[in-house]
Amino acid sequence: MSNLDNYAVTVENLEKRFGRFVAVDRISFRVNKGEIFGFLGPNGAGKSTTIRMLCGILSPSGGSGTVAGFDIRTEPERIKANIGYMSQKFSLYQDLTVEENIDFYSGIYRIPAEKKKPRKEWVLEMAGLTERRRQLTALLSGGWKHRLALGCAIPHEPPILFLDEPTSGVDPMSRRQFWDLIYELSERGVTIFVSTAYLDEAERCHRVGLIHRGRLLAIGTPGEVKKLMRGSILEIRTEQSRRAAAARGGHKRRGGS
Repeated sequence: MSNLDNYAVTVENLEKRFGRFVAVDRISFRVNKGEIFGFLGPNGAGKSTTIRMLCGILSPSGGSGTVAGFDIRTEPERIKANIGYMSQKFSLYQDLTVEENIDFYSGIYRIPAEKKKPRKEWVLEMAGLTERRRQLTALLSGGWKHRLALGCAIPHEPPILFLDEPTSGVDPMSRRQFWDLIYELSERGVTIFVSTAYLDEAERCHRVGLIHRGRLLAIGTPGEVKKLMRGSILEIRTEQSRRAAAARGGHKRRGGS
């Protein structure tokens, strides 16, 4: 057994360019099997682009990597069969019921007929959706939609789960409940790679990678990453993120930091 067999994800000098724009700038890291790995950074840092490369959706411009032992360049379809992926954008069918969505994704993952019903019942129970199974997805609140999206990512029991900012746009209580589900899956041995812009969520992870403008600035336990970053770390929350980002950019141009 090679040392790489101990890791769920390996990345070496991974890079993604869109024309002259460098979205991911030669990052390297490894994710242990069974851990919750947090990918922390602001909007536009390169989190989603990295996840899409690891999931076999985007081809890297440079570097290498493996997921579940498969090469992200040459074996993307084998990777897709061995992971669960919850995208940042809600992608379920609004005009289907909760259980119809689960049935649809069970078909996508080619779950054998004899396993479909027990796996669906497990997903409904795990996500707390049993009493809402016949409710139209469009009528669910944001928090319940996120639970359903998570459920639809795991009916095939993947060993690795990628969650791209899974709690974005939901209330604090729903976020806490969603993280209870993440812990439950982690206790079952699932490796969880979760991107987030929230510091409090990063602190719930076993290890964290801090990414900014495509570069990996630090990696370690939440406590270790805090010690590596000099000065104060502030978390600012606002419902007007675009205006806040524009104001920050104007402040920098005037010579601020």
